[in-house]
Amino acid sequence: MSDGEVLEQEITVQAPAKVNLCIRVLDRLPNGYHELWSLMHSVDLFDQLHIRLTPAHEAIHLTCDHPLLPVNQGNLVYRAAESVLRRAEYTAGVDIVLQKAIPLAAGLGGGSSDAAAIIYGLNQLLKLGWGLSEMGEIGAELGSDIPFFFQAPCGVVRGWGQEVSPCVVNGKRWAVLVNPGFPIQTQWAYEQLAAHWSGSFSLDSWNQKVEDNRQISWEEVIRGMENDFERSLFPVYPILEFMKEKLCALGAQAALLSGSGATVFGIFDAPETAQVASAQLRKDTQWHVFDIPMGHTALPHSSNQGEAFSTALSA
Repeated sequence: MSDGEVLEQEITVQAPAKVNLCIRVLDRLPNGYHELWSLMHSVDLFDQLHIRLTPAHEAIHLTCDHPLLPVNQGNLVYRAAESVLRRAEYTAGVDIVLQKAIPLAAGLGGGSSDAAAIIYGLNQLLKLGWGLSEMGEIGAELGSDIPFFFQAPCGVVRGWGQEVSPCVVNGKRWAVLVNPGFPIQTQWAYEQLAAHWSGSFSLDSWNQKVEDNRQISWEEVIRGMENDFERSLFPVYPILEFMKEKLCALGAQAALLSGSGATVFGIFDAPETAQVASAQLRKDTQWHVFDIPMGHTALPHSSNQGEAFSTALSA
């Protein structure tokens, strides 16, 4: 960024949710984390971040429409903004309005995606010119799933989430996300998994094929969908297993717990089938239900959102 350069003043970034098409928990690493292997895919359910540079103050001002989220350093978005400004040596103020649509503690990566979105948005506004790897580096310092969102819509994720390799899933599918309305904290889910630990899980030929080719069809994805958290969480929350069975009964080609839960998702081969299933679930249950396409892009954004920003800021 040169001294006389005029900076763009505001931007709106859409932060997509993700699902884990497969998640295997492997050996414990020296840092205490378990090594993961996951095939992640974004879905078209978005939080929105309205970001504005302002000369009125030299601070980060974060507001959010969800009452349970903090708006200080307790929020990953705030810490991500701090990291970018520190690395960029930029001291002017930033106003951020976070509008939530992704459920909290739901296995959908909402907080991580929001953090990736603020890194991406400030990189654009400040004209820093950082590439995907540098933005991913900042993200990896903050949280395990953040680097994935710079490689979306699909990627093989290893380590504790910091190693991401893009992957292509050929064809189109639609997802129905079903959230029971209660959160599952990731740390607690790992504790449950550790309590049922019976040695190390290992990757099979399906995982190795995805690893080697980085390209796969939806038919192959469906044959390999697996989540190691299910074996420890389903006995504690039988409703999750019931949700999985319900999705399959309504026509899902496969269904799976996403991440450490509590969202369960089904994969459908046509939007009409997904819509019929979601309508039935809304009629029969009090669950939060979304029928959406599997994602196609990473962090879509528009820089012409001044009116939307002003409305959100004054709300």
